[in-house]
Amino acid sequence: MSYQKRVASLMILDSIIVLTAIYVSYLIINPTLRIFTYQTLFFMSFILLVSHHLFAGAYNLYKKAWEYASVGELIAIAKAVTLSIFTTAIVQQFVFHDIYFRALAITWMLHILLIGGSRFSWRVLRDRYIKPKKDVKRALIVGAGAAGTMLARQLLKSYDSGIQPIAFIDDDPAKYKLQIHGLNVEGDSKWIGRVVEKLKIDKIIIAIPSLKKEEMKAIYEECAKTNAKTVIMPLIEDVMLGSVSVNQFRDVEVEDLLGREPVELDSKSIQEKLTGKTILVTGAGGSIGSEICRQVCSFHPERILLLGHGENSIYQIDIELRNKYQDGLEIIPVIADVQDRQRIFDVIEQYQPDVVYHAAAHKHVPLMEYNPKEAVKNNVLGTKNVAEAADTFGVGTFVLVSSDKAVNPTNVMGSTKRIAEMLIQQLAKGSNTKFVAVRFGNVLGSRGSVIPLFKKQIQAGGPVTVTHPDMTRYFMTIPEASRLVMQAGALARGGEIFVLDMGEPIKIVDLARNLIRLSGYTIEEIGIEFSGIRPGEKMFEELLNENEVHKEAIFPKIFIGKTTLQPQEEIDYLLRKYKDMSEKELADYVLDLANNRRVLVEMVAN
Repeated sequence: MSYQKRVASLMILDSIIVLTAIYVSYLIINPTLRIFTYQTLFFMSFILLVSHHLFAGAYNLYKKAWEYASVGELIAIAKAVTLSIFTTAIVQQFVFHDIYFRALAITWMLHILLIGGSRFSWRVLRDRYIKPKKDVKRALIVGAGAAGTMLARQLLKSYDSGIQPIAFIDDDPAKYKLQIHGLNVEGDSKWIGRVVEKLKIDKIIIAIPSLKKEEMKAIYEECAKTNAKTVIMPLIEDVMLGSVSVNQFRDVEVEDLLGREPVELDSKSIQEKLTGKTILVTGAGGSIGSEICRQVCSFHPERILLLGHGENSIYQIDIELRNKYQDGLEIIPVIADVQDRQRIFDVIEQYQPDVVYHAAAHKHVPLMEYNPKEAVKNNVLGTKNVAEAADTFGVGTFVLVSSDKAVNPTNVMGSTKRIAEMLIQQLAKGSNTKFVAVRFGNVLGSRGSVIPLFKKQIQAGGPVTVTHPDMTRYFMTIPEASRLVMQAGALARGGEIFVLDMGEPIKIVDLARNLIRLSGYTIEEIGIEFSGIRPGEKMFEELLNENEVHKEAIFPKIFIGKTTLQPQEEIDYLLRKYKDMSEKELADYVLDLANNRRVLVEMVAN
């Protein structure tokens, strides 16, 4: 029906209702109609009819989509009807010097009942009979708070969503057995399995934005015991901003199940370091480097340098940032290899950055076991080039992105990262530049993470391969890792190694099981196989060894490690001789050096 026909139809319907209401009210008061003449009745009907249409138009009663009618629409009806009756009463007083109070009161009640009934009957008809028949999923909403009730209301109104809310689950015992929007609160989260089976639920929607990670994990474990698909409602702030609709759900991700709350930033101190400054990020096309670039840009630097060796990855982050930050930020892509000392010195001399985030590195443990010379060139020599250029040209702060594998390293990659830490700590002793390092564990979603590998294996039908059933790792998200790097730069005094309190380590096999369930499969369907520990891998990782631990955090969940300085001549020897060593000799040397084995002094002497 066109808009014009819709308005005309509603006006005709309202006219019939208004005239019916006033005549019925007068008949109820006096069936003989002796208290006034037919002319008076006709005149008053005309006044009421005109005033109703005026106020109905003022409150948009002819523009509303009544199939979605709710309390707000009922209030609008009450206001329009009340004002039209009030107007009629005033006209009666002025024209006839009398007001028929009882007749107007009955007219008001009939008016509201008939107008409201005509409108809300359309919603009832559509809900019950006209609703399109399609493959509707029966949904259980976990959370009967503000977010959950808003979601339920939206789904009840949205006929094309394909989702029908059936019941609520909520851990607040005061809500148990109550009804919200006609849906029962069936019990707490421990009842999820029973409710899903009893009510034949197809989809579970978690609608508690304030959930902590541990609480989310506990609820998801209950959901995972059922055959229903589990999804999460979008954030309320995103809904309010209009970036997503309330029924645009997302799947539960592994990041949602990390048993640790993310670190909160000290935005003021970071803003002082970054706003209006020139920032250089090496490895800007990588997972961590690109996220550092995104978060740095949110603090409005004057200029950001995106330095990387791979042109495609630098092109992608360059285009992304230019599309998002079109005014007031100069973005400069720099194609350069950190191993090229002269090129690095030229770039830093030309642009004079205030802060350098050094994220460029080789990170794959097994690959570096086979290629120790490349690991030394990129992770040690590359760090030396960028750090010494920063020192030479007076960069304010230099932040090295390190790894938990630098602690008591058993592999080449971890050893080269530890030696890189040694390098910047040596430089920090006599430099005006504040040199610091940041250690954290495995990063979910990064190119070197197990998550992409597991997902590919699941998509291929399995099995998922895990090295060992007892293998454990610390995990964090890419944004959280990047925030830690930025916070470390703001806290830097020179020479520190910052470490994030990453909570409890997670078994890789548990991560694999969760990912299989999140992908909609059972463990039996995909399967898990154990392939054995790879070269250079440790069964578990550490963030600080026993001699490095400061018990008190310098910032919530951020600690400083008490690392010991190593003789500079041993590092110099490595950088002079690594090309002449065999791969095996080099691997042994960097392992000994990183683990502070003093027998190396004899080799240096020779």
